[in-house]
Parts: sequence; C-alpha cells; structure tokens
Amino acid sequence: MSYLPKAILLIAVLGLAACNNPDRFGAGGAGGDGMNGAGAGGIDSSGLGDASDPRSVAYFQQTLGDRVFFAVDQNTLSDEARATLTGQAQWLNTNTDYAVIVEGHADEQGTRQYNLALGARRASAAQNFLVSQGVAASRIRTVSYGKERPVEVCSTEDCYSRNRRAVTVLSLGAGS
Repeated sequence: MSYLPKAILLIAVLGLAACNNPDRFGAGGAGGDGMNGAGAGGIDSSGLGDASDPRSVAYFQQTLGDRVFFAVDQNTLSDEARATLTGQAQWLNTNTDYAVIVEGHADEQGTRQYNLALGARRASAAQNFLVSQGVAASRIRTVSYGKERPVEVCSTEDCYSRNRRAVTVLSLGAGS
C-alpha cells in the first residue's frame, strides 16, 4: 500500500472520529448552555428542564404542546389548535421571561413561493391568537419556512398532515 491511500484512510478515520461526540460543543450546541447560551434557573444541561416542572421548556413542549396543525391549503385554526394555543398563552402570561418565535410550515405540495406565503399566514394566525389571549405582541416574532423544513419527507397524506403546522419556539429574554 502506498502513502496516498494510507493518508486518505487516516484522514477519513480522523474525520469520523471527530463526528463521534454529539456533545462536543457542550449542552445545547455551539452556544454552550443551550437556550441561546442564556442559561436559567431550573434549566438542565439539555436546556429543556424537567417535564414535571411547570416553568420548564420541556413542560411547555410535552404537556402543553409546541405545535398546531392545519388542513390542506388552510391557515384557519381548528378547535384543537385554539385549545393548544390557549394553553400556550396561559403559560407565556405566567412565564414572562420568555419570548417566542412562531414558525409557519407547509407540506411539500405546491410551489416554494406559495408554501412560504402559506407558512407566513399560519404563523400569523397563531401569533394573532396568542396576542388575543393577552401575550404581548412585542414578545412574538414569526418566520415562515414553507416546505423547507419538513418533519418528515414523504408522499402520503398522513405524512403531509404532520408538515402543515405552526411551531412555537421559546427563547429567554423577553422582558415584556
């Protein structure tokens, strides 16, 4: 075996070894403490906290739910979506240290431009509902990803329905 194949093999092994430690940047990714590096009391090393702590991000995500779903080509909130958003609003009104970004998403059907606009309407529908429930508009931003960030890549209605959503993402530092 000559030196070139050995060198390539060595580089490949070192490259794979570098990818072996998922916590190499510390808890929560490159920023360190998770939660955008802000850190907070009651937040564990994952940045989510304990799901049994009603003040934690994990509680918000797992107990209240951080996403609502929409029908095909719709941005109208269902009764189930309104119930989820009502719970989110109550939590946000109690935990005023958090701001939110509401992400609007669409399934893969339709053009990129259409789905970006649809995602924006979905995020706005969720935002408007949260504001109607007393959450300060200054604490909420929206962003549309259209079909660019699917939960699942597929070609079935069951899968498409999981991609038609608005997701409420928490971040520390609202200061309302």
